[in-house]
Amino acid sequence: MSTGSNPSLPLVLLHGWGMNAAVWDGLPPQLGGLPTQTIELPGHGARAPARADLWAWADACLEAAPEEAVWLGWSLGGLVAQAAALRAPKRVRGLIQLTATPRFVQAADWRPAMAEETLGQFHQGLLDDPSGTLSRFLALQVRGSDAARETLRTLRQELTTRPEPDPRALADGLDLLRDEDLRGQLPDIACPALWLFGSHDALVPAAVAERIELIMPGARTQVIAGAAHAPHISHRSETLTAIEGFVVEALG
Repeated sequence: MSTGSNPSLPLVLLHGWGMNAAVWDGLPPQLGGLPTQTIELPGHGARAPARADLWAWADACLEAAPEEAVWLGWSLGGLVAQAAALRAPKRVRGLIQLTATPRFVQAADWRPAMAEETLGQFHQGLLDDPSGTLSRFLALQVRGSDAARETLRTLRQELTTRPEPDPRALADGLDLLRDEDLRGQLPDIACPALWLFGSHDALVPAAVAERIELIMPGARTQVIAGAAHAPHISHRSETLTAIEGFVVEALG
C-alpha cells in the first residue's frame, strides 16, 4: 500500500463500548498525513442500533466509511475493525488496533484477557443501574494508568457531549465482547497492521502483544509504558508518535 500516491486516503476512527466519537476530540485532524473520519458504533452516539451480530456491526460501519481507508479501532471498536478488514479486505488498506484483542474473555488457551464473570457483572449492572455501570466501566479503563484521574475526567466529559448510548446496543456490545473470537481468522488479514497496548491495561493485558506476534507474524506491536486502556488520552504523545510512524513507514 502507498499512501503517498493517495494522500487523501482517510483514517477511520472507531470508539469503544459505551463511548462515542467525542473520545477522538483530542486528536489532530490528520495523523501521518491522513485526514481522520470518526464513525460511531451502532446504537452509540447518534447512530441507530444494528442487529446483535459482529458482522452486522461491521457492515453498518462499512456503510458509513469511505470506499478505501485505514481503520483504527479502540477496544470494542478494534474488534469491529478486525471484522471489517475480514469482510472487505480491499476497502481496509491498513489496520490499527488500540488496546484491542481478537478475544476479550479468558479461555484455557487464552489467559491474558478479562474473566467472563467481569462481563457478567456489567450485564447485570445494565439492568440494575445503567449509568452507574458505565461509570464503573470508565473507572476500570483507567485503572493503573499514570494519569488515571485526568483520563477518567476526560472520558466522563466526552460522554456528555453526545447522546447517551442505546441500552440495547450496550447489552449487545457486551455480548460481542463476551462471545466473539477472531483469533483463527486474524492470519487472513493481509493489510499492514499495528497493535498498541497499555502496560497497565486491566481489560486487555499487554501480554496479548506476544500472542498477536505469533498469530500475525507480519504485524507490528508496541506496548505504551504507564498507559492503561485509553492511551490516546492518557499518553497522547506516545500514541500519536506510534500511529504516525506506522502510517509513514509501513503505509507510506
